[in-house]
Amino acid sequence: MTTRMFKPPHPGEVLREYLGEVSVTQAAEKLGVNRVTLSRLLTGSAGISPDMAYRLSEAFGTSAELWAGMQLQYDLHQASKLKRPKVQRFAAYA
Repeated sequence: MTTRMFKPPHPGEVLREYLGEVSVTQAAEKLGVNRVTLSRLLTGSAGISPDMAYRLSEAFGTSAELWAGMQLQYDLHQASKLKRPKVQRFAAYA
């Protein structure tokens, strides 16, 4: 099991930095989503979907993989904190 060195931020926190002084309403309009959808992302109550990753990549000149990767790192960190049952290794991979 790999130890994570830090708690990755929710991608919505990073997006807030990218938006700077742009309002949620203005940003939602430019991204082609409704204000509630963007607000949920910015507050961390929703994640970045593949579609949103592509929208953000076009809006900021980044890659969709950047945004999707941030979401995956965040999700994996959250999952690493959950209790799960003991899993047995398959014989061929022991």
